[in-house]
Amino acid sequence: MQEIELKFLVPEYKVNALMRQTKIKTSATSQLAAHYFDTPERDLANAGMALRIRKEDADWVQTIKAAGDGMAARLEHNHVLDQETTEQAINEQALAPDLSIYQTGEIAAVFQDFKMKKLAKSLQRQYVTDVERVTRLVKKDGNVIEVAYDLGVVKHGEDETQQSSIHEVEFELMQGNTSYLFEVAKTWCKRYKLCISTVTKAERGGLLLAGKAHSDATKANAHPLEVTDNLTASDFLRAVIHHCMLQILPNASAIAAGSQDGNHVHQLRVGIRRLRTALKFFADFSGSINSDWMPVLKQTFSLLGEYRDRELLQTKTQPMLENKGAPFVDWAPERDSLQVAPIDAVRANDFQVTLLELIEYSMGATDGDNAGETDAASKPAKDQVNKVLSKLFGKISKASSHFADLDIEAQHEVRKRLKSLRYISEFAAPMYKKKHTKKFLKYLEPAQEVLGEYNDDIVGQEFYRLKAESDAAAWFAVGYFKAQQQHAARDCAVSLKSVQDAPVFW
Repeated sequence: MQEIELKFLVPEYKVNALMRQTKIKTSATSQLAAHYFDTPERDLANAGMALRIRKEDADWVQTIKAAGDGMAARLEHNHVLDQETTEQAINEQALAPDLSIYQTGEIAAVFQDFKMKKLAKSLQRQYVTDVERVTRLVKKDGNVIEVAYDLGVVKHGEDETQQSSIHEVEFELMQGNTSYLFEVAKTWCKRYKLCISTVTKAERGGLLLAGKAHSDATKANAHPLEVTDNLTASDFLRAVIHHCMLQILPNASAIAAGSQDGNHVHQLRVGIRRLRTALKFFADFSGSINSDWMPVLKQTFSLLGEYRDRELLQTKTQPMLENKGAPFVDWAPERDSLQVAPIDAVRANDFQVTLLELIEYSMGATDGDNAGETDAASKPAKDQVNKVLSKLFGKISKASSHFADLDIEAQHEVRKRLKSLRYISEFAAPMYKKKHTKKFLKYLEPAQEVLGEYNDDIVGQEFYRLKAESDAAAWFAVGYFKAQQQHAARDCAVSLKSVQDAPVFW
């Protein structure tokens, strides 16, 4: 069966209030001790799978979870084991999963890439979770949601002194419509300031084994975009938004959980920019797009950008300048004194609710079935994407001949159009021949890099100019960037000219 659930981190200051809503007369409390198994090479985890044996009340249940849509839906198969045999195996330190139950039926397909006998011999207990779970049901009009509040630890399978905490609340659809799951989740999210988490208990165990607090930043190409050349516009947009969310959610989850890795901030901004590009240029592909999403995404992007700009000054721009003889300029105070840190921007309730609505939209029924849809929604996406690409390409080609003569703001607009052209080309690529799209993107990527460096220098120059008012050492950078600006603008024009000559694929 497929489980559909949403997982959230719980802020400390809302724990008591949340518990009052969770621990009611009809709620149930249980202790869940789960043993997770994998090969030493983590073959199951690498395939997006988790295999556990967990005590649930009086039963011992073996569960396999496999990759789903990457957001809220996931394949789950449960099998109740013989209690006496299982407990004897635990006492003898010989507990092991029974893989014979996966030889037939729908679940067998999950293991099609594995040699089951070899896998069974290689499995080892990797980590153990010990969780107190409080559950209650929320019901309405035949819809049933299970709310589960989990508090506990994950322990290393061979050294129980190595532990990390588990503190989260889950909403699982037990019966009824997915829309009710999101209705309940949004209500609780607003009331208790919850933050979406993409980290499963299995992933927490994997991080513990690796000695890491957070997963590495997720890039856009970590998940292939699955679209075909016969999709309607609405279905194409839904697939694109789903693809963007697969980058946004894990990076936002890590930041909300306390990651201070600048790569998470950078990749979250890339994901948001890609999503904003889709919502802007494909706005008429669906009438189900909420107009409130764009302002929230733009605000979050800008707040994260303020941090990212200052971090780059400290980690990239200043070291580059010092290699050219510049005196030291300390940017840490500016970065550390920001009123809104990345964790604050990501935990903001309006951003979290927007993420929930975007997940709901990307999981929803096809727009063609919805009343009030746009005329464009049911038309072929490919034809309409072609028009968007042609228009963008034409504007960039026109700007290539006089880029150096444009003012800074106009140059910035050209850079944004170039990024949009690349993102839309990547979104559309699966609908065209791979060799043609790959060749076109090879023309775009160098130009985007040159214009990106130019923009970083423009931004850096303004930061150093303001810094010079209190730190004379910053004047070196102001002069350096000023001297480079005209030459760099000409380099940008040359790069754009190469894009103008690119063989289009549409």
